[in-house]
Amino acid sequence: MTMSNLPPLVTVFGGSGFVGRHVVRELAKRGYRIRVAVRRPDLAGFLRPAGYVGQIQLVQANLRYRKSIDQAVAGSDHVVNCVGILFESGKNSFDAVQEFGAKAVAEAARAAGATLTHVSAIGADANSQSSYARSKGRAEEAILSTVPDAIILRPSIIFGKEDNFFNKFADMARTMPFLPLIGGGLTKFQPVFVEDVATAIAKAVEGKVAKGKIYELGGAEVLTFKQCLEAVLRITYRKRPLVTLPFGVASLIGSIASMVPLITPPLTSDQVLLLKSDNVVSKEAEQEGRTLAAFGIRPTLLDAILPSYLVQYRVQGQFTNSGKAA
Repeated sequence: MTMSNLPPLVTVFGGSGFVGRHVVRELAKRGYRIRVAVRRPDLAGFLRPAGYVGQIQLVQANLRYRKSIDQAVAGSDHVVNCVGILFESGKNSFDAVQEFGAKAVAEAARAAGATLTHVSAIGADANSQSSYARSKGRAEEAILSTVPDAIILRPSIIFGKEDNFFNKFADMARTMPFLPLIGGGLTKFQPVFVEDVATAIAKAVEGKVAKGKIYELGGAEVLTFKQCLEAVLRITYRKRPLVTLPFGVASLIGSIASMVPLITPPLTSDQVLLLKSDNVVSKEAEQEGRTLAAFGIRPTLLDAILPSYLVQYRVQGQFTNSGKAA
């Protein structure tokens, strides 16, 4: 195979993360050459078997260091940015990773003449009270001003085997006497399957949707926070009371938890701020066709996937209530 007929090269930032690893697999199936840009390439070797020999290359890059971004993007035909953080830790602040980093990726893509797909989040708003949502919103503005034809995807909460939402509460149900209903559990979500999101990203890379737009990706159902926790308890066969935790109390707990060193906080005050707003696809996005439908994707039902990985949190795993001996 000569240089002239090599498959296009796609650089995926955050390719070893929850969403990124599924994106890498989708792109590999489509025959792209993939450059996975991550902070720790030595921990991303599990991605190589997703493609043929030499198809997936691992390189070191950190969104806080511009030179590493430029080196990772050089020679790319398309760039995908899947990097995002749920809480701040040390130098990895929302501004540094999700705003400065995203803008730097866009500038590097423009310099390389590469097209760009960026993963944001529903609720991204440059004027939000939440630092997370504000950094996401500012990043979107910077990206579109730098690469006007960039495709931005805003998913709702994403579910899948390695998710940080349903797994978290299923684990809490295993060890805690109750589950917290923050703000009464009225916040609405539209959980979207990680493989649906990855497919949408792959189709964006293929150029199958209009460029320069912001798409909102939600699943087949809108559920309240309470309904999500009830689904966790139903699937894991656990009985736990759901106890309302006012936003103010939850924010205080989050602030204290964030100050404990060397642990991942179960909740932060910024996440509590996010829970004050619904996390669903907007009516404008639905009316304008900026949803999964634009990618020709039919959303996967939550109940079709959730039991496949929450089964591990049952008292006797797959044998709980099965009538079969372990």
